[in-house]
Amino acid sequence: NLLGERIPDNQQLKIRDFFSTVQCSTGGFCGNVGHLPHLATTYAAVSAIASLDLTEVYDVIDRPALASFLSTMHKPDGSFTMHHDGELDVRGAYCAAVVSTLTGIKTDEMFENTGRWVASCQTYEGGFGSRPGTEAHGGYTFCALATLILLNKTHLIDKDRLLDWAVHRQMVFEGGFQGRTNKLVDGCYSFWQGGLFPLLHHILSTDHSGLSSKTWLFSQVSLQDYILFCCQYPSGGLVDKPGKSRDYYHTCYCLSGLSISQHSFSDQVVRGDPNNLVEPTHPVFNIVLSKADRMAKYLVTGKVVEEVGSGG
Repeated sequence: NLLGERIPDNQQLKIRDFFSTVQCSTGGFCGNVGHLPHLATTYAAVSAIASLDLTEVYDVIDRPALASFLSTMHKPDGSFTMHHDGELDVRGAYCAAVVSTLTGIKTDEMFENTGRWVASCQTYEGGFGSRPGTEAHGGYTFCALATLILLNKTHLIDKDRLLDWAVHRQMVFEGGFQGRTNKLVDGCYSFWQGGLFPLLHHILSTDHSGLSSKTWLFSQVSLQDYILFCCQYPSGGLVDKPGKSRDYYHTCYCLSGLSISQHSFSDQVVRGDPNNLVEPTHPVFNIVLSKADRMAKYLVTGKVVEEVGSGG
């Protein structure tokens, strides 16, 4: 989708058939047949389905069972476990918030105390750890902030301290982002850290009216330089850093970070050839912007909402 390519209908239906085999009867999606339902794989499945455009694919989601699964993963303190008797960290809250929003099943009860629990994960540095008392980390910080935006709970955190931590994660020499203090750059943080800035821009704009709508609060050109010059594998795909192997994970998040760095609220910044431009991604869900609410509206109303703009 980010490259502007539409997946053919027959391939979309094959994807639907696969997801129908890994959807658990008690709700949620498994990594493969016979696995436990897991919030990360449920997030991946629902996001992939939302990135498609056939209603026959949307219909595979069992919304009542999914709501039951999410509620079962929710704990009294507001946190979420990733699976039954599984690990507990801020990723769970993010996965649950995104999945429930994209499918139109989010309720206040489902996220009782979640805002306060996520806010308690903010560290002395300003970023967020995986759970209270752990080190600030780019991936967890993105998950935390996106969750708080979806739950309308950003008033619970220290936004200025978060901004200070975020701007210091872009490395001056490489142009890319590190995930934690005193760590090396990694292409995947092009999104996990770069994606913080549209979210921060959104919540800070109410207090700072002078913020530009044309640029984010990091060097967008420097990040594009790192992605385009250092992260492209010669025969296709993207990597963590030069010398590393390509994989789907880094390809996804390097491209997503490239999208963030090219598109602001009201302008585009494209390094080099205009053909380097990719589609705009939604900074909370990380799916193509034009598809962000199409599935939810269909699942809730039964009506298809036509896409606006390109979107692939």
